[in-house]
Amino acid sequence: MSTSAPLYLLHEPWNASEGNQSNATVGASSGWCQGLDIPNELFLALGLVSLVENLLVVAAILKNRNLHSPTYYFICCLAVSDMLVSISNLAEMLFMLLLEHGVLVMRPSIVCHMNSIIDMLIFSSVVSSLSFLGVIAVDRYITIFYALRYHSIMTLQRAVVTMASIWLASTVSSAILITYCRSNTILLFLIGFFLFMLVLMLVLYIHMFALARHHLHSISSQQKPPTTHRGGSLKGAVTLTILLGVFFICWGPFFFHLILIVTCPTNPFCICFFSYFNLFLILIICNSVIDPLIYAFRSQELRRTLREVVTCSW
Repeated sequence: MSTSAPLYLLHEPWNASEGNQSNATVGASSGWCQGLDIPNELFLALGLVSLVENLLVVAAILKNRNLHSPTYYFICCLAVSDMLVSISNLAEMLFMLLLEHGVLVMRPSIVCHMNSIIDMLIFSSVVSSLSFLGVIAVDRYITIFYALRYHSIMTLQRAVVTMASIWLASTVSSAILITYCRSNTILLFLIGFFLFMLVLMLVLYIHMFALARHHLHSISSQQKPPTTHRGGSLKGAVTLTILLGVFFICWGPFFFHLILIVTCPTNPFCICFFSYFNLFLILIICNSVIDPLIYAFRSQELRRTLREVVTCSW
């Protein structure tokens, strides 16, 4: 199994004694516990596809003035977070391949620092992705429940301050996570942050869909066509719910991996689960590949602009 993938620091549990961990590993070393041998070429291919897709999303949002709104700026930042996953994955893969083939010759200490920097990019993308998903959910919530006051609540200045704060917080927190990555307290904070954002988004989406369903029921009982605003808001809520579901499916196994590191580092089942770490990384990269497809499929304006960007119709 390749250990050159990002986040290699979390590949093996550290909070178990060497003897107990070795015995548990031996006891769980047969059958499905062998894990998957995923070639580096797959990491490289997915990273390139994700990088190109998210670059197109960012270019489309910057190109079209109709997309210059807080909501699409937040989506743009989410695309940048996905790009961080792709860039860090490509950088580490190329870095390790060059080392393995003797093209680069570095001291072990320098290699360790390089890996720490790349892992910092990964952790930063995790925190920023979660944060921007939460911010997008709040933004959509304001759009639906405070439509008439939206532009006074979510001003461009507040959006810029929010984005800057998230990037600053994600950078600082990722540096702390890398520095104290072997502390259970840090892992518990990361897991707690993930669960908090997940619960927050679920509550907001449930409330939004409850309101949308109520309005649709009222409209159908009065035999009136749905308004464009309500239809667009419901479509936006569906889009963000799909994004949330994809994020949970792709990132869930990794966070479950962190939970097992804290709770049962020497349990045979947990050791078996750890052996599939590279699969969890593939799912993370797949998330950054799927998100742009959802943007293009759900937003007609963004889909049209993406077509213009691809065909160079500037």
